Amino acid sequence: MAENKVRFGLKNVHYAVVTEAADGKLTFGTPERYPGAVSLSLEPRGETSEFYADDRVYYATTVNNGYEGTYEAAELPLKFRTDVLGDQLDETSGILTETTNSKPKTIALMFEFDGDVKATRHVLYNVTVSRPGTSSETKTETTEPTTQELSFIAAPTIDGVVKRSTTGTTTPAVYDAWYTNVFEPTEVPTP
Repeated sequence: MAENKVRFGLKNVHYAVVTEAADGKLTFGTPERYPGAVSLSLEPRGETSEFYADDRVYYATTVNNGYEGTYEAAELPLKFRTDVLGDQLDETSGILTETTNSKPKTIALMFEFDGDVKATRHVLYNVTVSRPGTSSETKTETTEPTTQELSFIAAPTIDGVVKRSTTGTTTPAVYDAWYTNVFEPTEVPTP
């Protein structure tokens, strides 16, 4: 299959709550849809180190510590607030409470960018999100929706895996099941 020449768009954002075992291995819950995707950006984390000898850069190395990112969406789903951010919903009154004792959960974050040939699907495995700010503006002649933005860090797993993406050679079985379960290969490459 041909490779994409360009990418555009953002859709099919999903998250899966992560459980970490004592040995650091991650287990993933069932992916949940996070609707209303507006934008997603990833900035690499890690430093480049240079060693000079013989009056030049003799050796250079980089460290991959994952990504820092932001995800902007139309509205923060209630299920995400309770399942991931740790907010508490009183079922009787319907009141949502955010407390200082909330313990956000780690998630896998799944999404796709469209392309001229086929959408590329991605998964970040070890994502920690911070609670979003909130704001709104008065209505004027037009009503402009406001959005919410989550900041997150996508760190490597204990196996050194940060992110996986589909390609033009991804099998249809893997591609079609991408949002059913968090993709985990049968053999994990050694870092």
